[in-house]
Amino acid sequence: MGFSRSLFGPSQHEIWSQLSARIAAEHVDGGLWRGDRLRMQAGDWVVTLDEYTQMVMAGKVSVPIRHTRMRAPFPNPAGFRFSIYRASVFSALGTLFGMQDIEVGHREFDQDFVIKGNDEAMVRSLCDTARLRALMAAQPKFQLGIHDDEGWFETKYPPGVDVLVFDVADQIRDVDRLKGLYDVFAETLGRLSGMGIAGRGTGDVTI
Repeated sequence: MGFSRSLFGPSQHEIWSQLSARIAAEHVDGGLWRGDRLRMQAGDWVVTLDEYTQMVMAGKVSVPIRHTRMRAPFPNPAGFRFSIYRASVFSALGTLFGMQDIEVGHREFDQDFVIKGNDEAMVRSLCDTARLRALMAAQPKFQLGIHDDEGWFETKYPPGVDVLVFDVADQIRDVDRLKGLYDVFAETLGRLSGMGIAGRGTGDVTI
């Protein structure tokens, strides 16, 4: 086992166990088809960590790309949408949702990230906290946004419930990085709640 670890690095089970010890996450056995998940509490919301495989065409060959994903459903009666990701990565993302490019008024953050949303004032308010910007800036690969539940996750939520999503084309085997992503989620959800956007009482809405 020591040779395997030195060759391939720590396993998913090892890293997720370390994360569970730090934030009291619950391991969910997804069986053969769904894969394992971690469920974590962030205030009144449930955050789910999992991995999935996306097939991408490379020339004439289909190549499997492993993704790490965090998701948290929440009531979103205002229909607010935003997407934040590293500049030059996913450069076309957001146009499909009718969102506009937005500068939030913090020069370094605006330079490093592409920020889109359907309500400029709400996006500026969301990003107007040094802690959230610092947590996002600490992530080397980053895509965070609110998605409609329809057709994304094979899960049907109650009317008015949408999903905050982090998704990166990478297998993350670094517990500090995963903890940082959880902190981004908790801070974002708390900020959205304080703005009156994210409704509470979603503890029974699971993924």
